[in-house]
Amino acid sequence: MLQLRTTTADAGGRATVPRTGGTDHGRPRSALDAVRHVEALLDEVLDAAMRQAEDLDPVFARDVAGRVGALVRRGGKRLRTAFVWCGWRAAGGAGDATAVLRTGAALELLQACALMHDDVMDGSPLRRGAPAVHVDLARMHRAARMAGAPESFGAAAAVLAGDLALAWADDLLTETALQSPYGTRLHGEWRAMRGEMVAGQYRDLHAQATGEGGVDEAVSIATLKSALYSVERPLALGAALTAAEPQTLEALRRAGRCAGLAFQFRDDLLGAFGDPAVTGKPADDDLRGRKLTCLLAVALRLAEASGDAEAAEVLAPGPRPGPDADVARMRAALERTGARAVMEARIAELAAAGVEHFARTGAPEAVRREFAALVRRASGVPLTGAEGEA
Repeated sequence: MLQLRTTTADAGGRATVPRTGGTDHGRPRSALDAVRHVEALLDEVLDAAMRQAEDLDPVFARDVAGRVGALVRRGGKRLRTAFVWCGWRAAGGAGDATAVLRTGAALELLQACALMHDDVMDGSPLRRGAPAVHVDLARMHRAARMAGAPESFGAAAAVLAGDLALAWADDLLTETALQSPYGTRLHGEWRAMRGEMVAGQYRDLHAQATGEGGVDEAVSIATLKSALYSVERPLALGAALTAAEPQTLEALRRAGRCAGLAFQFRDDLLGAFGDPAVTGKPADDDLRGRKLTCLLAVALRLAEASGDAEAAEVLAPGPRPGPDADVARMRAALERTGARAVMEARIAELAAAGVEHFARTGAPEAVRREFAALVRRASGVPLTGAEGEA
């Protein structure tokens, strides 16, 4: 287990990190402030983890643990941390926020695991503006003139790196749960979330292998793989650290489900039309691999309904990779069928619904405004009127 000890030295006299994270992080004043606190906490957690890895084996520390740390430190939106904070505050959380911050840090480590494994499965070359971990490890293999296939080595080592990030995340969350009077509730939400993530990832692989293309299937995958993990569970993890009333928790779950789907559907659009210079990841992977997204499923249904045989043929899901010409034709079909416009409208509806459900928690007005701002950021939708002012 990743030990964050209360003492300043272990039995061997080596310095260790206090359970509070090494410094007095205090009580964040906002979701954005909570993100800043978690950034500092992650630095301390990663420093402690690297010391333990170096004590265990220097090659492992350099090649594997170091790359996990580098990916985590490159950041990302840190939206899950902010949603944990919002869930905690909406459910009445106040005072010492240490457990909230540690839960947010654990989520960021879990996200690193998910990204590394996802990039291996999808064959994605970029992540957060840099080579994906499996690509970087393959390059290291080539540069060192190691034996065997660089790609196989990189994929295998990246899986191990993802496993390490998961172990670090579990250690941190378990330590947090053991120290909290709400630990059983916290761990229950965490355990359920891990299962949902794996189930969603497998359903994604299964759909690609079988060529399934239905909208219902695509929504199920989006819900399991992303909506629950990105917003609903983080909100519930925050609420689990309070004596939340059942109706408050139910409102948070509904808010998270809607906002999480809006988040995923926006990601689907960015996966087809986004600028890699802005997103930090390729824009063609989903289309080239004909991954079953809700965007693709809606476009296929519209193409079939309108009798657009060309669009139906080029959008048909399946395991075959698509050449550049097909990718361009797929983008054109997504526009021509109206699927892009349909998904934009659906994202706006879901984002507004998420904000409305959150307001029913009775959260303080400032927290409601923060949640609305986070939903705008996640979904790319400028909420207006009551939704934007809540």
